[in-house]
Amino acid sequence: MNRLLVERATSEPLSGAVVAPHHLAARAGAEVLAEGGNALEAMIAAAASIAVVYPHMNGLGGDGFWLLQAPGEPARAIEACGYAGARADREWYRARGLAAIPHRGGPAACTVAGTVAGWQVAYEWSRRHWGGRLPLHRLLAGAHEQAVQGFAVSASQFRTLEDKADELRGRASFDSVFCPQGRIPAAGTVFRQPDLGAVLERLGRAGCGDFYHGEIATTLAAGLAAQGSPLQAGDLAGFTARMVSPLELATPVGTLVNLPPPTQGIASLLILGIYQQLLAQSPHPADGIDYVHTLVEATKAAFRVRDALVTDPDHLPEDPARYLTADAIARLAAQVDPLHAAPWPSPPAGGDTVWLGAMDAFGNQVSFIQSLYHEFGSGVVAPGTGIVWQNRGHGFSLDARSLNPLQPGRRPFHTLNPAGARLLDGRSLVYGTMGGEGQPQTQAAIFSRVILHGQDPAHAIASPRWLLGRTWGRGTDSLKVEDDLPAEVVSGLRARGHTIDRVPARNSMMGHAGLLLRDPEGRVSGASDPRCDGAVAGVPAPA
Repeated sequence: MNRLLVERATSEPLSGAVVAPHHLAARAGAEVLAEGGNALEAMIAAAASIAVVYPHMNGLGGDGFWLLQAPGEPARAIEACGYAGARADREWYRARGLAAIPHRGGPAACTVAGTVAGWQVAYEWSRRHWGGRLPLHRLLAGAHEQAVQGFAVSASQFRTLEDKADELRGRASFDSVFCPQGRIPAAGTVFRQPDLGAVLERLGRAGCGDFYHGEIATTLAAGLAAQGSPLQAGDLAGFTARMVSPLELATPVGTLVNLPPPTQGIASLLILGIYQQLLAQSPHPADGIDYVHTLVEATKAAFRVRDALVTDPDHLPEDPARYLTADAIARLAAQVDPLHAAPWPSPPAGGDTVWLGAMDAFGNQVSFIQSLYHEFGSGVVAPGTGIVWQNRGHGFSLDARSLNPLQPGRRPFHTLNPAGARLLDGRSLVYGTMGGEGQPQTQAAIFSRVILHGQDPAHAIASPRWLLGRTWGRGTDSLKVEDDLPAEVVSGLRARGHTIDRVPARNSMMGHAGLLLRDPEGRVSGASDPRCDGAVAGVPAPA
C-alpha cells in the first residue's frame, strides 16, 4: 500500500487527499485513495467513518449534500435531504398539544434521513462516471471496524454530552448507546457501537437501499414510531436522493460553486461576490477592521436574500440564479456602508454538522457535508440500530403562511452547504465547515484569506474568526469574535456600530473548517481546523 501522510496541514505535496474534522475519518478516506480509489469512493469511506467517530455531529440518521467537480465537466451536486413524513402536518402536532415542532424527542424526528441514500447515489455515480471499482463493503469496512472495535472518545463528544445532558439523557434507547453503564464516557476512553457496526455490515452486504426498504428500514420504522415519531415505513420506502445542478457565481478570480435551495448555499456565494466587488473598489489587507467589517456587512446583505428565498426547491418564490448576476451583486454591494454597521435582523439558530473534502490523483474533487442538525439530533435512537435520528424538521413552521411551513413531503431549510471553486489561474479547491449560521461566514473568511489575500491555508484557517448571529447555544444576535482578534480591530468594529461579544480563542462555535487546494500541476495541499480533531490525510505525490 502507498505511504499515507496524516497531519493537521500538509507540508509536502500530495497526489490525493481527504480532509475531515476527525483524523480517523480522514485516514479512512485516504486509505481508499491509496488503494486506487477515486474521490467519491474515498468520501463514502470517510463519511461512514465520521458518522461513527463524531456521533454528536452527524450520523446515518441525518442528511447530506455533495458537490462534485471533475476535470472538463460541469459541477454536479447530490441532494440527500429527507422530506417530512406523510403524517407530519400541523394537525398531527396540534392534536398532541404542540404549538411548535420541538427540537428533541419523537415529534422532532419528523423527516426522513437522507444521508445513506446520498451514499448510494455517490457510489453509483462513481462506478458509472469516475471509474469506481471498489465494492461498497470495502468502503464501509473502516467505519464498521471503528464501531465494533471502538475508538477514543473525543473531548468534543464528551463536552457535548455534558452540556446537553438535561435534553438528551433519560431515554433508554439513547442512554444505552451513548451513556453505557449509566454515565457519560470520558474523553480518551474506548467507545464501541456494536449495533451501528451491524447496520454498517449489512449495508455493505445488502446495499444502501436496505436502509429504506429492507430489514434495516423495518427496524428503524418500528423503533421511531415506538418513541413518538410520525414517520412510517412508507416514508422511508418512498425516498431517494437526487442529482441536482449547483449554483455558480462568476467572479474576477474564477467560478465559485455551491448548493441550491433548500440549502443556504446562495448566501455563501453572495457574501464572496459582494466582498470581491467591495475589495476592488476599496482595497485593504486581510484581518484588519475594513476586512472584518466588509465581510460582516456582506453577510447581512446576503442573509436578507437567503431569508426571503430559501425553502424547498419545489416551492421557491423566485429563481435564486437571478441574484447571481453582475448587476444583482452590484446592487447588493451598494447596500453596504463602509463605515457603519447595518441593523441586524435576527436570523434563525444554527446546528451541528461535519464538512469533509476529497481530491484524487485524477483531478476529481468532492466537497461534502452531513448533519443531524442539533447535537445528537432529536435524541431518538431506534433500538437495535445505534442510529440517532435528526431533528431537521425543527426548522419547519406550523404557520401555513411562513416561507417554510410544515407539509408532508416538503424538504426543510438547510444550513448545510459544501463549497468549491475553479480559479482562472488553473487552481481548484473544495472548502467548508460545520456551524449553522456560521457556515457561509467561515467559508468567506477562509476563501478570502487564502485566494484573495494569499495566505497559507493553515494560517488562514487557524486565524481568529467571528460569527454574526445565533448559533451553538448563544442566544444573542451580536457579532461574536474570538479573543485573539487584535484589540484595535475589536475597538474599531465597535466604533462602526457593531455589538461585540468576545469568546475564547479557537472556539468550536466558529466552526470546524477545512480546505483542499489543487494546483495546475496536480499537486494537492490543504489544512484542517485546530478547533476540531481533524487532519488532512493523503498519498504523497511522486518525487
